[in-house]
Amino acid sequence: MAKHIHEIRDPIHVFVRLDSDERKVVNSPPFQRLRHIHQLALSYLVYPGATHRRFEHSLGVMELARRVYDVITHRDNRHDRVGSLFPGQDQLIEWSKTLRVAALCHDIGHLPFSHAAEKELLPKDSTHENLTVALINSPMMTKVWEDLEFTLRPDRIAKLAVGPKKAGKPFDSWESILSEIIVGDSFGVDRMDYLLRDSLHTGVAYGKFDHYRLVDTLRVLPETNDDSAEPALGVEAGGRESAEALLLARYFMYSQVYFHPVRLAYNIHLQDFMKAWIGDSGLGKDLNEFLELTDNEVLVAIRKAVNEKSSPAYEAADRIMHRKHLRVLYERNPTDQQTNLRAVSAVYKSAVETFGSDKIRRARKLGEDEGTIFPVKTRDGRIISSLAASEVLMRLPVIAYDYVLVVPEMRAEAEKWLQANREDLLKETLPEGEEQ
Repeated sequence: MAKHIHEIRDPIHVFVRLDSDERKVVNSPPFQRLRHIHQLALSYLVYPGATHRRFEHSLGVMELARRVYDVITHRDNRHDRVGSLFPGQDQLIEWSKTLRVAALCHDIGHLPFSHAAEKELLPKDSTHENLTVALINSPMMTKVWEDLEFTLRPDRIAKLAVGPKKAGKPFDSWESILSEIIVGDSFGVDRMDYLLRDSLHTGVAYGKFDHYRLVDTLRVLPETNDDSAEPALGVEAGGRESAEALLLARYFMYSQVYFHPVRLAYNIHLQDFMKAWIGDSGLGKDLNEFLELTDNEVLVAIRKAVNEKSSPAYEAADRIMHRKHLRVLYERNPTDQQTNLRAVSAVYKSAVETFGSDKIRRARKLGEDEGTIFPVKTRDGRIISSLAASEVLMRLPVIAYDYVLVVPEMRAEAEKWLQANREDLLKETLPEGEEQ
């Protein structure tokens, strides 16, 4: 039976096209649930347009995965030293279908409001990727796989969807390349789509880059000129600037949008609420319980808690609903770091001692610079590292933030305190082993 092609309008890719099998996956309950999971958690309280969901993002990831796969597998684009990596035509078709479905399913394990409260709701050492794998292999999705006209292996779908870091299983070179297309640090289409999509919906220009040129110049390349080098996704020289633009877009989106201090403050309040509402037991491993919980249920619970002052979740709900979010008291800055590398820790420790741990919070993430190293094919045919090919990437700052936050009702008092004590705090020496 011939498969119908279905078209879905998309603000980034214009059209996303699915065949009948892929539409069955989209219509499955785990995927439809993504219509009710915000891509950027409570960011719409800072950027009102950021109300987009994981649903449309996952469709976009599938569309980009198709484009990248078609480019890198084209016979004219295969590097001589990795030509044996590519399977025969029949297998290429099978892997293409597997890749597209894996791209569709890569986010089905996300919790309410995406990453914001993941640590608070899942058992220790568990992540949304674990839930993604469990759902792909669940009886619910098994019925979907069995109903497809083209037979696909769910174990392969799961591996490609989460990648080697999360799958916990060995990958051969071909599987590693395919998973890199979806979740790779440098050229993963998950990253490409969320940068473009989040930039559009937040109303900023930081996430834009020439993804058309980048995709057209992606190649599977040996990592180095060494004959034993492993293959990896790289770029031809003509696409180097587009690759730089992607990584610069990522840097600016993180520093200006994802790590916006008010957004981080709302993440803290959401985490506090979820922990108080669901309890220390978290979500556990019950997939049916997980599938029934979306942003909708959480928002209803927040609205209910804000009207019950006796509720343990009241304060967090009140701060979310009535915009009583934490404010910045102090933030990491190069000038103070030159005086005292542990300046933020010194301010945070002293502020907690002065005002209490319930009034002072810290939000921090340090030293993230992944994705800047990949092979580049020069115009004379050599393979060199991206860091050797690009002065821009050599100088790209790491992505980091470190804020000391204070409840708004004590902000004025805390700012006066900091102004009076800043000089002494910067001279303070913390005990050995104290976190920086």
